[in-house]
Order: sequence, then structure tokens, then C-alpha cells
Amino acid sequence: MTLLIILAIVAALVLWFISAQRELVNQDELCKNALSQIGVQQASRWDALKALVELTKSYSEHEYNTLRDIIAMRKNVTGSSTAADVEEQEKALSSAMRQINIVAEQYPDLKANDTYIKTMDSVNTYENQVRMSRMVYNDTATKFNTTVRQFPNSLLAGMFGFSAKDYLKEPEGKTEMPSMKI
Repeated sequence: MTLLIILAIVAALVLWFISAQRELVNQDELCKNALSQIGVQQASRWDALKALVELTKSYSEHEYNTLRDIIAMRKNVTGSSTAADVEEQEKALSSAMRQINIVAEQYPDLKANDTYIKTMDSVNTYENQVRMSRMVYNDTATKFNTTVRQFPNSLLAGMFGFSAKDYLKEPEGKTEMPSMKI
């Protein structure tokens, strides 16, 4: 009788152990997938920016070379990337967009070009998708971090090398209220 009780307790612990490990792996993979999705959206934005850079070539060789150099800083964000990698790419993308906007202001013909307008619409669409993907990642990381930090899962997380994920921060300047002065 005591042997059956001991075996039942051991079996329950083994089942819990397997279940908890599977949950940690599942949530870790969801975080990796969410980061990968951000990378896909960023790649689309880079492609659209590259098209804008090519469009500037006919307006100014100097701006074209500057923008081409910025585009060359592109790095792919994958599931094994970190939140810092994503933020680094966001800064590079923002820098490229600022440069393109400066060029467009200097050349009104460029700004009125149909291809420019359509490509800028695409860039804005991809930017919104990145924003949504960032929110999904942070939500997924919150769930994962909660699981990793709560007892008794925290014991298993430490044993299997799972640690809390960093959150993506809102890019600087994006949180300030824009001026409404006309």
C-alpha cells in the first residue's frame, strides 16, 4: 500500500515535470516566433526603403550614396535575436527614414512622384505591422516571464536554462505627444 502511494506521488511529480517543461519550451518558442515576425516586417520596411533609395538616385548622387550606406547597415532579426537587436534595427530604420524625408523635402518632384507616394504608403503599412508585432512580442514575453518567475516553475526554468526575456521599449521620440500648433 505504501509502495503504491509512493509510486503515485513519483508519477504525479514526473507528469508535472514533463508538463511544466513542455509549457516552458512552448512559451519560449512563441517568444522566438514573435521576434521573428518583427524581423519579417522590418525586412519588408528595409525593402521599401531600398526602393526609395533607388528612386533618389536620379535626383542626387550624394544623397543616394548616403542612403545606400545606411541601408548597408541592415541586419536580419530572427527568432534567436534579442530585444536589443530589434531596437538597434529600429534606430537604423528611423535614421534611413529621416534621411529620405530630408531628400524628399529638397526635391518636391520626388515627393510628388507616384512611385514615391506608393512606396511611402508601403513603408507606413510595414511600420504599423512592426508596431503590432512588437506588442505581440511584449505580450508573449510577459506570459513567458511570468511562468519562468513563478514557483514551482522557476525551479525547472533554472534547471533547463530558461531565463526572463527582455521587453522591447518604445523607440525614443515615439512616446512624446506631437505638437498641435499650426
